[in-house]
Order: sequence, then structure tokens, then C-alpha cells
Amino acid sequence: MKIELSPQEKADLERQHKRERDGRIKDRIKAVLLDAEGWSPHQIAQALRVHVDTIQNHLEDYRTLKKLKPLNGGSRELLTVLQGAELVAHLERHTYTSVREICDHVLKTYCVTLSIPGMTQWLHRQGFSYKKPGPRPAKADPEKQAAFLAFYQRLQKTTPQDEPILFGDGVHPTMATKVAYGWIRKGVRKPILTTASRTRLNLFGALNLETMDLIIEGYPTLNSEAMGAYFQKLRERYPKAPHIHLILDQGPYNVSGETKKAAERWGIALHYLPPYSPNLNPSERVWKIMNERVRNNRFFPNPNAFREAIFEFFHSTWPAISQSLVDRINDNFQTLQQETST
Repeated sequence: MKIELSPQEKADLERQHKRERDGRIKDRIKAVLLDAEGWSPHQIAQALRVHVDTIQNHLEDYRTLKKLKPLNGGSRELLTVLQGAELVAHLERHTYTSVREICDHVLKTYCVTLSIPGMTQWLHRQGFSYKKPGPRPAKADPEKQAAFLAFYQRLQKTTPQDEPILFGDGVHPTMATKVAYGWIRKGVRKPILTTASRTRLNLFGALNLETMDLIIEGYPTLNSEAMGAYFQKLRERYPKAPHIHLILDQGPYNVSGETKKAAERWGIALHYLPPYSPNLNPSERVWKIMNERVRNNRFFPNPNAFREAIFEFFHSTWPAISQSLVDRINDNFQTLQQETST
């Protein structure tokens, strides 16, 4: 007897098949879908390279129990296909910190009791893993970000070729050891020497995405006076440009009257990102690359070694690697969506 699937059931099965890691379950799903599409058990068995009796057992399991999981390797699925799809959608919207909380949600919602190991296996089969979510400023405004992107696209289209568009940002790398994830043999505890030194650098940089040219300077502190000195460096780099377009965040020294007067004096047009929008500034990604290459899991024995490493990256390493990083550092900005707080 042919299995009848509604459009929603078929879509749910196809979605589960795409996410499933267990090849045995994938074969059962394919058998059910092919049967519903009119294939005979013999045709399905030939396509999946298994015995026809196996296919008939798979189909009977699904007709009677909606079963897709083999008996060996764990108990049968206690959630229906529809319930599983609903739970996947729920977990994509809400982030739980423990499997027990998910089990409690399933019990409350579907009156189904699942063990923590069983739920953990189910989560892995659906493509979930336990990892840290990406942070996003709570005050970021998606509408303002969309408006900036529209402005940026107009700026690109209307700006003459001899007027560079740069993204600027300040960065303050510290000498303190920055411990980060890395590949370490299982069972081996690998210590990293650390220091709590407060030595830091105050750098300001501007990135030209068209050329991947990075203009970076260090100052005793980043303030309006430092910005004026930096604008002079920009003008020296682009002496013939009618205007230099510099996109900044709305930090205090970026928007001060003194900074704006200095920008006007040096022929620099300032444009500002929406508040809380580091995702729209490619310079932020440069700093991440700098940390990966120079600071992560690295101990600096003294301030001179620290400063030399940082400036070696910007003056030597960056020019050598920048063109290979255009897939990571570009203006293919992601627009933010409203997120839940869970």
C-alpha cells in the first residue's frame, strides 16, 4: 500500500533528510519519499542497494509507527516528524544553555519524556552543536543600518574615481596575553604563559577597500588632536584627491567640533555609521586578523617585543596578506534583524 504524504509531511521529511547525519535514517527517509512518489519496493531497493525485504520493513515501520530510526543504536524516535520540525524551528529562534531545558520544553509542549543522552543525540542528528552565539549590540537599529547601506551605495556610485572612500577606526591592543581556542592534542593540557601587563597601544587606522591599503598611526591617546594629526597623514597619502571620504563611528573624538574643523581644513569629508554598528565597519575585521596573527595565545616578554610585533604586522604582514583576505574583509555587509532576548 502506497504511503500518502501531505505536502507539509513531505517537506518535513526532506528537511530532516538534509540535516540528518545517520546514513541509515537517511535511507529510511528516502524509501518513504520514493514510495510516496510511486516507486515500487524493488525499484527503491535497487536504487539504495539494499535487499527488497529491508525496504518493505522500512515502509511498514513508517506506516505503523512513523518510525525512521533503526532499533540498534537507541530507542525509537518519540517525536513525530512534525513535532521534530517544530522543535527545530523553535531551537533556531531560542538558544538554550542546557539539554535539560530542552527536555523540559519537549515535555511541556508535547508531553514526551526524553533522556538527556537521547536528546543530545537527537540534537546532533538535526545539525545542532554546543557553541557560543555571535554577540550583537542590543541597541543596534536595523532601520538605521539599512539607511546607512543605502547612503553608502549612493556614495560609491556618485564619488569620483580620484576620491578614495575609507573606513576608519581606533584600536587599543594590549600586551596582556590573549588566550584563545587552538588545536591541541586530546588529553594534553597545554599551558600558555600569561601576563597582566597594562601596556597598550593607541592606534587609528583607515582601510581603503578598493586597494586594501591600510593607513595606521599610533598616538599617546586618541582624541581630537590625534585625529587632526591623522588627517594630515591621510592628505599626505592622497595629495591629489579633491576630497577624502572617511567613514567613522560616532565616538566622542570622531564627532567633536575640533575634529570636524580639522577634517574641513584637510579636505576630508566625514561620514558616520549608525550607533552600535561595528558590523558595518570593515576595519573591525582587520583588528580581528591582527589578533589572530599576533596576539592570540602569544606571550610578550617585554613592552618592546609587544610593540615590535604589532607594528611588524601592520607594516609588513598586512601588505603581504591583504589581497588574500578580500573574502573576509569587504563591504558585503550583513543587515541586522530584530532578535529575541532568549
